[in-house]
Amino acid sequence: MPLEYHAPVHANSREPAMTERPSRRSGGRDARIAARQAADASRVVRPGLQGGQYRPLSDRDVERIHETALDVLAEIGVADAPPALQSLALERGCKLDPAGRLLFPRMLVEDVIAKAAREFWVYGRTDSRYDVHVGGQRVHFTTAGEAVTVLDLKQRRFRPSTLLDLYDFARLVDRLEHIHQFGQTIVATEIDDPLAHAASIAYACLAGTAKTFGISIGQAENVAPIVDLFDMALGGEGKFTRRPFAVIGCCPIVSPLRFAEDSTAVLMETTRLGLIGDVAIAAQAGATAPAALAGTLVQTVAETLATVMVVNLVRPGHPTTFGIWPFVSDLRTGSFTGGGGEEAILSAAAMQIARYYDLPASVGAGMTDSKLPDNQAGFEKGVSVAMAALAGGNYVCECAGMLASLMGCSFEAMVIDNDMLGMVQRSLRGIEVNDETLSLDAIRQAVDGQGHFLGSDQTLELMQTEYLYPEIADRRSASVWAESGGRDVLEAAHERVHEILGSHYPNYLDTKTDAAIRDRFPIRLAPADMRAACGRW
Repeated sequence: MPLEYHAPVHANSREPAMTERPSRRSGGRDARIAARQAADASRVVRPGLQGGQYRPLSDRDVERIHETALDVLAEIGVADAPPALQSLALERGCKLDPAGRLLFPRMLVEDVIAKAAREFWVYGRTDSRYDVHVGGQRVHFTTAGEAVTVLDLKQRRFRPSTLLDLYDFARLVDRLEHIHQFGQTIVATEIDDPLAHAASIAYACLAGTAKTFGISIGQAENVAPIVDLFDMALGGEGKFTRRPFAVIGCCPIVSPLRFAEDSTAVLMETTRLGLIGDVAIAAQAGATAPAALAGTLVQTVAETLATVMVVNLVRPGHPTTFGIWPFVSDLRTGSFTGGGGEEAILSAAAMQIARYYDLPASVGAGMTDSKLPDNQAGFEKGVSVAMAALAGGNYVCECAGMLASLMGCSFEAMVIDNDMLGMVQRSLRGIEVNDETLSLDAIRQAVDGQGHFLGSDQTLELMQTEYLYPEIADRRSASVWAESGGRDVLEAAHERVHEILGSHYPNYLDTKTDAAIRDRFPIRLAPADMRAACGRW
């Protein structure tokens, strides 16, 4: 039987959301939530700050893109729809054209958009601080990428990524404040068996972090086993669907406008079982989408709406991400380039369109083309991540650790990018303007008194609540920096990586649960590599 999707009202929401069943102990949980919210209010930055301040498109531009995307779905359609999807779609009034392309009537698409889920929750397994509320204009930063290489900074070369790398990235993100969710950063290139790969990836995330996470599953038949693995981690059948701590990533469209057979089947099975499908649609301007940026938005909107249709045809009203990830080509070579201004503006525009639909959305940003965590990586990541966040992206993905146009990932880059994400969050928070912050009395006291504000009551009070301080970026004077060895940000990040990974071996799975999971699934992560005594770091 398919698992059930429970949608009661969450304590912090007026809309139905994925959450746990009511409990006699809910009063205690409500108290913990209230205490957490009070603590959050005193923090300089926190997950879920509001975006939406930046709107690169006019309202009329957005409407024209929407209308043209509906024309694409109704008149051009999407090819290679699996038979099961065709059957569901034809029952709802879709048609097949003479070439077998599935055509979606405008009224049906608009009806599905109107009734689609506006939000969902993903839950921290051990701590409610890690709960992620996806929807509205709440912004969260998450890793992703599924790169096939990892940067060895000392050797300045990339090597094939492994399952052990994924476990280490999960442990690292577990200690980085401004990365709110761990997405699968790399693939385990040494594992060929699909179930072993999926189960080992899921296990590495469970063992490495208490934060919510996202993984990809390549075959539909492996979705249910991974649900069983997650249920085992929580201690009972059905617990994961009632209180999900992970989303299942997939790319169900091959641009331009074709369903990807395996990935579409994964999305349908994920939805059927009541899981959250985290979709990514990445039409590439100038290669698999029009070179005109507006045309790329039209096509990517149409393709992303097609995936919303898939989910709602299988399970009406079930949550999914509006995963609109417009990509860009370097037209001199035809290859993907993630670091340019075109990518930044497309990502921001995509999130503005998602806000127009009021659908929970994800977008790629921070996808530098640089091969090192250097100046190029810094400006390419900073610009695109800030624009996507300020435009209201719910999940800003790929935003930390990625290098080489998504082909590589770096531990040092992850640490550096954590500082950058904190700065972007601070910009999201904005400037509070009220009688107290306008500071008339503070100005008068400084002028009448010491002539500066350094020791004032206001300065001391706001020092830890208004100002964010970086962990890696160096703000010391040049002379102090030189006297202390003159290390650069890469050296500082390298040291921090080794500090965390040399000591942080969390125990998020108890011995009995760990043994049960290993007994049932082909887990390829050796216990000996999950202890500080391994000496790897």
